[in-house]
Amino acid sequence: MANKNLNKAKEAKKDEFYTQLDDINNELKHYREHFRGKTVLCNCDDPRISNFFTYFAYNFEFLGLKKLITTCYKNQNMDLFSQNQSEQAVYLIYEGDKNGNHTPDANEIGVMPLKGDGDFRSKECIELLKEADIVVTNPPFSLFREYVAQLIEYNKKFLIIGNINSVSAKQIFPLIMEGKMWLGASIHSGDRKFWVPDDYELNAAGCGIDATGRKFIRVKGVRWFTNLDYKERHDDLILYKTYDTSYYPYFDNFNAIEVSRTEEIPMDFEGIMGVPITFLDKFNPDQFEILGLTQIGCHDLCPDTKKYNDYKEIDRASDIPTGQGGGKTNENAVLKGKGNKKTYYLGPNGEIVHSAYKRILIRKIKK
Repeated sequence: MANKNLNKAKEAKKDEFYTQLDDINNELKHYREHFRGKTVLCNCDDPRISNFFTYFAYNFEFLGLKKLITTCYKNQNMDLFSQNQSEQAVYLIYEGDKNGNHTPDANEIGVMPLKGDGDFRSKECIELLKEADIVVTNPPFSLFREYVAQLIEYNKKFLIIGNINSVSAKQIFPLIMEGKMWLGASIHSGDRKFWVPDDYELNAAGCGIDATGRKFIRVKGVRWFTNLDYKERHDDLILYKTYDTSYYPYFDNFNAIEVSRTEEIPMDFEGIMGVPITFLDKFNPDQFEILGLTQIGCHDLCPDTKKYNDYKEIDRASDIPTGQGGGKTNENAVLKGKGNKKTYYLGPNGEIVHSAYKRILIRKIKK
């Protein structure tokens, strides 16, 4: 039924929905048991082109939803299935098929005006949020931290799109560490295409105009973020490497070893390890515990053991001081040697260290 309904959606809408609907279906299929009897809110969506509204409307009965609510920012289409234009922000309510054709018809969708512009932070949109059980949408990346904070404040279940780099934000990482949010099931690498307005300047690499004339950009590091559990999240990461002191150096300022690739986590090391942020793609909370992040204020369970205030930053290409001090690398993951970045740090007694990439501090759970 799900695939049949998706095909109806593709026929009823433009071809641009095809790949996007498939992307959403690839993720949503891992959570179907969570949606039965629930009210879903898509509060950052224009329903004319919203992949999320289309998916949930055409699969309303299949998922057993109670209600679907979509808020629409102003200057969008008042009627999902006509060409009526409106400056009015609206919200749409769909409560399922009424005439038995398994298609969300215009007369089955309630369209109500909003007093404001439809911003998710507005009082009236917060009232709609309170009514929802699960929020599913693609919030503005620039407002991701504020958006997540609102979901947590109102204790909502959610499945949203964001960038992997946001996990290191001080407002986001504690949620990851405390098991209040994790990465989704289907996107673990590569980039994703996003349609953009006609007046959007295409300056970035990978952007362009498709065969239909629509502008798009490609964004790297896109991930699903959720607090809905799914089976694959509890699959053990298979470990095959053995610990070798020459291959896994200790950090100069943390009692932890450097593991530069997730797949190289040693199977026989029981101490603390610093792993890339992309480790979260494979993170099984039954196999590992997260102890912190190598940045200021994010590693109380694994404190740093050294500061670099009396070090000097050195340009690696010329070996000439940059004029900056070593304090800027305090609480980063620091390794001995010059490394391969643009700069390294020289200590008062000739010590040479460099700042490694940001690392998540983990430890295997003893079973």
